[in-house]
Amino acid sequence: MLNYGEALRRQRLTMGKTLLEVEKATGISNQNLSRWERGVVLPNIDFCVKLAKYYGITLEELIDVQLP
Repeated sequence: MLNYGEALRRQRLTMGKTLLEVEKATGISNQNLSRWERGVVLPNIDFCVKLAKYYGITLEELIDVQLP
């Protein structure tokens, strides 16, 4: 299983998006996005919800959680 940063990065790359494209569409700074993807800090749930909506996926899919 990927860590949360790797999962966020993989999802962005799977969608073919750059950090700047995600920033423009969501209003989340590319600096924050980069720090999350590198595992420097954890995003709060509000930002995760915003990213999941942007990508058209669930929160579980966003962070690659394996549910029982």
